[in-house]
Amino acid sequence: MNYSRFHMPDFNAAPRRDYLLAVVSGILLALSFPKPGLSICVWFAFVPLFLAVGKKDPKTAFRLGFICGLTAYGGILYWVNIVMTTYGKLPLVVSFCLYLLLSAYIALYVGIIAYLVNRGEKAGISSVFSFPFLWVGFEFIRAFVLTGFPWASLGHSQYRTLPLIQISDVTGVYGVSFLIALANIIIYRIIKGLVRKEAVAYPARSGFIFLVLMALTIGYGFYRLNQAEQGEPLKVVLVQGNIPQDVKWDPAFQESTVGIYERLTRKACASGGTLVVWPESALPFYFQTEEQYAARVRSLAAEMKSCLVVGSPAFEKKDEGIRYLNSAFLLSPSGEVLGRSDKMHLVPFGEYVPLQKLFPFVNKLVAGIGDFSPGSKVVPLNTGKGEIGVLICFEGIFPELAREYVRAGSRLLVNITNDAWFGKSSAPYQHLSMTVFRAVENRVPLVRAANTGISSVIDSKGHIRGMTTLFKETFLSGEVRFGMKRTIYNRFGDVFAWSCLLLSVGMIVRIFRKKIDG
Repeated sequence: MNYSRFHMPDFNAAPRRDYLLAVVSGILLALSFPKPGLSICVWFAFVPLFLAVGKKDPKTAFRLGFICGLTAYGGILYWVNIVMTTYGKLPLVVSFCLYLLLSAYIALYVGIIAYLVNRGEKAGISSVFSFPFLWVGFEFIRAFVLTGFPWASLGHSQYRTLPLIQISDVTGVYGVSFLIALANIIIYRIIKGLVRKEAVAYPARSGFIFLVLMALTIGYGFYRLNQAEQGEPLKVVLVQGNIPQDVKWDPAFQESTVGIYERLTRKACASGGTLVVWPESALPFYFQTEEQYAARVRSLAAEMKSCLVVGSPAFEKKDEGIRYLNSAFLLSPSGEVLGRSDKMHLVPFGEYVPLQKLFPFVNKLVAGIGDFSPGSKVVPLNTGKGEIGVLICFEGIFPELAREYVRAGSRLLVNITNDAWFGKSSAPYQHLSMTVFRAVENRVPLVRAANTGISSVIDSKGHIRGMTTLFKETFLSGEVRFGMKRTIYNRFGDVFAWSCLLLSVGMIVRIFRKKIDG
């Protein structure tokens, strides 16, 4: 009798357990971001995935990493279906497929990182070194590839942990992501050594390095938090009209829309010298040509004796034709138009259709006018008390844009947005969490006016000084102090992220130069 078959390993049970562990990691990652925003989970979220990968071959590591990423970003980005079915009018089946495609695209990054970490171990590169650098390197790549989608970077989960995120004025959000990735791999290696009784390379040394980095980061954070803000104070009023998306572009509702913003502004603005901010596309018509309504808006600014930022579509005539723009106009306390800032980073399929000649059957989600064109350059707007930089809609998630505005002289960032697209989902909270970092990175306050919420006032240290609830017609008043100083991050940009990316490239070269089995 051949007894060898009784000693063969069970290849069916182990993979099911491993895939379950990968799913658990994905769930922990999803829970770390708003909502529910259980930010503590992200510090050990990858541990189940690492336990599943173990000493398996790189291809299996990729599959497990991909499953982890698909679970995580499937949970984080579920709201994409609300946008596509409610406003894109896509069938649920089509929407779900596109949602899975987006989640799978981001999951590829997680799978590739797991693959490279696994191969790196076999090539003699410790995962304690490789994982944090690879994670930040690929997070940085994701911020630019295919127009960029830096949504839900690891560090964004910590937007409420103010002592930790102050380091962002040096490293950007990527410094926080690095610490989280390092913590995960160290916890895994400690568990691996304690539970599995396996020899682990330098767990004490890597743990000590992590504790030193955390101590320095937290110490720096408290130092920054205890510094007094020096800039000139400015009263702000953020008006939240709560205009339903399905009627926003209907000409029949233009009168009621303008009326709502007039009423809320008069109620909120008790004295002159205030900066009043209306949301993205608060005026669902061309401010440049609709003189009847434009005159009322200019008159309102003069009546309130305050500067007024209004979101409105715009157009400009060029030799090649007419360019449509998603813009913000700044009105003076006398009602004069002081300037216009145009949106630079457009939403693919929301404001324009990429490769439209190849896909003529694909329609964009924004109703009302044709495709938008990007603005040609950042244009800070001068209020008379200081310059402001306007980030329109999801421009607030791109640190390079906020940095450009501040480098151009802006001392206050204004984010106007229409988050009605997202419905009553987690997306508005996720969107808000990322804008906190724009304030800390540049040490300037950020005020945010959203059509349906969340409108908020964020100071230069990341404190959320006030925020509205979703889908409520309301306003938010507050006071901010203009930013005064340039930061390391603002001066030199993503030096830390670039360093991680270059180190990652070096590791990848070494990994693929060394042949391994499997």
